[in-house]
Amino acid sequence: MSLKKAREHLLYALDERLITDEEFLLLYDVNRSTNLDFPYEQYPLFDLDDMQNDECLAEFRVHKNDLPILAEVLGIPDQFVLEQRSVVGGMEALCMLLKRLTYLCRYSDMLHRFGQRPVSVMCLATNCVLDFIYEAYCRRITDWNLAALNPPALQTYADCIHQHGAPLNNCFGFIDGTVRPIARPGTNQRILYNGHKRVHSLKFQAVAIPNGLIAHLYGPVEGRKHDAGMLRESGLLPMLQHNAISPTGQPLCVYGDPAYPLRVHLQAPFRQGVGFTPQMAAYNKSMSEGSP
Repeated sequence: MSLKKAREHLLYALDERLITDEEFLLLYDVNRSTNLDFPYEQYPLFDLDDMQNDECLAEFRVHKNDLPILAEVLGIPDQFVLEQRSVVGGMEALCMLLKRLTYLCRYSDMLHRFGQRPVSVMCLATNCVLDFIYEAYCRRITDWNLAALNPPALQTYADCIHQHGAPLNNCFGFIDGTVRPIARPGTNQRILYNGHKRVHSLKFQAVAIPNGLIAHLYGPVEGRKHDAGMLRESGLLPMLQHNAISPTGQPLCVYGDPAYPLRVHLQAPFRQGVGFTPQMAAYNKSMSEGSP
């Protein structure tokens, strides 16, 4: 039963004298929403036509004329029906997601643009669009995308990295694991605790290429998982062995930190210790400066 229905039943029970005034006050207070009480009625309805191009670029990081094109390319439907049966227009929901993804944006920061939508609805709509896009296009970053990772393109990426000072001339991208902190869970705390960063977290593995895109993404996995473990589970190495080949048939590689094993298609810095030479240090420094 929704909070609104529960309060209506309480009012009926009080009117019929089924409960006392004290019981009504107690139960009504328990069934009151804990959401912040924002003055939604003071804000206008969302209307893309009323926005200027500079506003769209500042709030959504997309030009106004490009928003319909983006919606068409992504296959955004005319409307989204949320799990609690609210209906949000497709363009409005897409703009909510774009606004939410801007730097340091909370749902309360979106009230001036989508103010007549409760914060809970904005949250559901944003997640709904995000799930829709991921389900439709996740294969482009979770599988080997030949459209962006074909041999001529890989060679172009490798040439770009080498021209920026990296000593390797066959490195087309950089691999790393990233730790995303989360609130401490009530259960499975050991599994999600990352001892290196000292936070409870989820981890992802990403391969970045010189044009700024993520070429491959794996995750989330539990925060305590080692980068080498993620690499093994992701199946990336077999993908590299079958696909990381230049147009002339030469093997290409990605470059990671010392946590990764050395393979033909996966290179890492020289480890410091006995026998570590100035040339090795210079190599490590050059590769680090050549990464995006």
